[in-house]
Amino acid sequence: MKSFGLTDKGRVRQDNQDCFIIEKCDSRDCLVLALCDGMGGAKAGGLASQLANKAFVAHIYGRLTTRVKRHVDYPSVLRDACREANGVAYEYSQFDEAYSGMGTTIVGGVVKTNGSGYIINVGDSRAYLISRRYHAISQITTDHSLVEELVEYGAITKEEARVHPKKNIITRAIGTEPEVEPDYFEFTLQTSDVLLMCSDGLSNTITDEELLDYTTQYADPEQLCRALMSKALSLGAKDNVTVVAVYR
Repeated sequence: MKSFGLTDKGRVRQDNQDCFIIEKCDSRDCLVLALCDGMGGAKAGGLASQLANKAFVAHIYGRLTTRVKRHVDYPSVLRDACREANGVAYEYSQFDEAYSGMGTTIVGGVVKTNGSGYIINVGDSRAYLISRRYHAISQITTDHSLVEELVEYGAITKEEARVHPKKNIITRAIGTEPEVEPDYFEFTLQTSDVLLMCSDGLSNTITDEELLDYTTQYADPEQLCRALMSKALSLGAKDNVTVVAVYR
């Protein structure tokens, strides 16, 4: 597998509240990944995303590298890691009024060299499974957002959701409440498939069809990430933009 990630504050925001981690775990022959998009003011949002990101990855890595070799219960490991990330961010928000209400999205998990993938999400940062062989794209995660609920109810279309004035309102986040429930997904990367994770700064700027077209053009994750970032910035990138790609 090959992987790469890139983040940028965009063309409008003064600070970058996004962050990501790609950690290789040789003992389990896998990658541990996480991407967060903070909220709650520049200082608070950035802190929330960094705290949650590090806590999430550290918990998973610790469970995978324990000296006692045993079967890994990935749903349990990822949900526990999410609870750890939420607890760290929430407790920190109680220390100072300046951090009150801070929170972050998260999407992340584990991808094994054999193609098995396990992922959770909270908020509207996304994970996509893209087949370069069959020219197909599917969103693995489901957004926890107001517009996604409206789409599910049939009140608006997917196309209308992209330009809806309340498209940035999320219904679940890390760090805003003492407890949070992530969604869990499993997937398989076939040979030449791509796992693409991104913040809404990318998905609100570039369509799924464009993500697919770009992915099929580039056989290298770094080239893909740089091309997508360049495209998002050229379109004005009103929000922070983060993209992570894993090629099998």
